[in-house]
Amino acid sequence: MRILLITGLSGAGKSVALKTFEDIGCEAIDNVPLSLIPSLVASGGGAEHSLAIGTDARSRDFSYEHFQEMLTALKQSGVHEVQVLFFDCDNEVLQRRFTETRRKHPLALDRSVMDGILHERSLLAPLRDLADTTFDTSEWTGGDLRHVIREYYGAENRALSVFVVSFSFKRGVPRDADMVFDARFLRNPFYDDTLRDLTGLDEKVAEYIGLDPDFYQFFSNMTQLIEPLLPRYLQEGKSYLTIAIGCTGGRHRSVYTAEKLAGFLKQKEYKVGIRHRDLGVNHKDK
Repeated sequence: MRILLITGLSGAGKSVALKTFEDIGCEAIDNVPLSLIPSLVASGGGAEHSLAIGTDARSRDFSYEHFQEMLTALKQSGVHEVQVLFFDCDNEVLQRRFTETRRKHPLALDRSVMDGILHERSLLAPLRDLADTTFDTSEWTGGDLRHVIREYYGAENRALSVFVVSFSFKRGVPRDADMVFDARFLRNPFYDDTLRDLTGLDEKVAEYIGLDPDFYQFFSNMTQLIEPLLPRYLQEGKSYLTIAIGCTGGRHRSVYTAEKLAGFLKQKEYKVGIRHRDLGVNHKDK
């Protein structure tokens, strides 16, 4: 049985994640006091289903020290596979989510939403370092998060799942990126009037970028760097890896390169998802 400890900031998607884990066959329980988690796990006996447990600063008796002690005991028991999933999000995005839903932050009490966010972040900051996987949902919708959970935890195969994202450097590097590559040196279709309004998904743009004299060597070097690292990430217990490829506008060079990389990884039999952040094209499976 796999034990998934779901923690992180309020508003970052923990509730959506727990519901999704339940949808894919896990037993999901939220807001569990730390002192009850060991007995809850023990009561599962030889259950075959994974157990997803939500616990955070709202929970009774919560503290970093207590969480670390509980986690160490679970892992040392050797009975179950234990993973910590931490859900993070940008402060301003969290504030907007609470404002839009008109929900009160659980730690705000009589203070502002932002005060509650900052207080909770200070309490949970040490837990981020304990996490096996961190999900930054600042740029994700609920649908995006549900897709990622289903894609990377729904299958019985525990192989490494790779997520390739294209982006515009103008809008910043994706916060959840594990590896980042820069495609801005390639010739830019934006300056060709016949290609400007197209994207890297269009055949004419793909041909234009693919004929850049430096593209082949760049792509070859990138895949030679990435391929031997992936098994090592899996050996270290990482089940989810994000590779980000950027260009100036996030519409041409990065999109084409991301598609090529996703296709390459698919041929190597990795489970691959792809998202073009600045095209609004999300989570296409390869």
